[in-house]
Amino acid sequence: MGTEIDKIIHSIAFENIEKHPNILIAARFWDDRRYNAAKVCYRFMRMIDDHIDDRRAQDKEIGCLEKEELSEKVNNWIDCLDRAHENDPFYLELTETVSRFNIPLQLFHNFAKSMLYDIDHNGFPTLNDFLEYAEGASVAPASIFVHLCLLSEENNRFVNAGFDVIKLARPCAIFSYLVHIIRDFQEDQLNNLNYFADDILARNNLLPSDLKEIAHGGAVTDSFRHMMQEYYDQARDYGVQTMNILQELQTKVSGRYLFSLHIIYNLYKMVFDRIDIRHGHFTTRELNPTSLEIREKVLEVASGWQG
Repeated sequence: MGTEIDKIIHSIAFENIEKHPNILIAARFWDDRRYNAAKVCYRFMRMIDDHIDDRRAQDKEIGCLEKEELSEKVNNWIDCLDRAHENDPFYLELTETVSRFNIPLQLFHNFAKSMLYDIDHNGFPTLNDFLEYAEGASVAPASIFVHLCLLSEENNRFVNAGFDVIKLARPCAIFSYLVHIIRDFQEDQLNNLNYFADDILARNNLLPSDLKEIAHGGAVTDSFRHMMQEYYDQARDYGVQTMNILQELQTKVSGRYLFSLHIIYNLYKMVFDRIDIRHGHFTTRELNPTSLEIREKVLEVASGWQG
């Protein structure tokens, strides 16, 4: 197993990976069939998410008619998942993947719910609203990842193992998403995207305009650091829950799939460990690891792997 992992690590072109899709780095350690399934599902979700984010990045409000048009497009994309479209090679591959790997359609509907929220809203009134949004935006793709990890194979068919994949995926998904929004604070703000809840901003005497000012190079205030501390503490708690889940799965998941779960957690833990609440500037450059650092982290996890 160790030699196989080393070969895979050395085959990954880390320098060519854009936006550090940790899910695909971790899934690379699966067999090719499941890895390709992960790539297809990730590409589909990324396509929808980017389509909406690119529109929101434009510095103008989305009108009512355009919201209806975008929402209808998202719903159509999801509704077509249980029907093969021979005229669209990608959709044909996607629907075949969903069928072959028994991926619950509910996970895609959960994802779509958050994408529809993005179309109708710009921000979150409360942290609880954000966490509910994360059920689709982060927990849903993570659940597909865990689902593919836990599948068993019988007579050349993939069979669900009977686990509650959403429950198992949730802690790491929320941990990674909280880390994600801290890491991408500057980039998101410069693209007119805000993931920090209004109630936490208000509790720390902050306005959305204060976040924009800091993202553009303004002084990092104590109030801003206090807000980031709240998100950091939340992430830390979900990180502890993630370690408990990984321990629970120790005897339930086979080697390379358990290894991939440890990889995805450790890649986000690496970013979490870079967050300096007291002295950091929360810039994109400061918080994003380089491709070399990502590779070194994967090698570090592999060197200590006992699975």
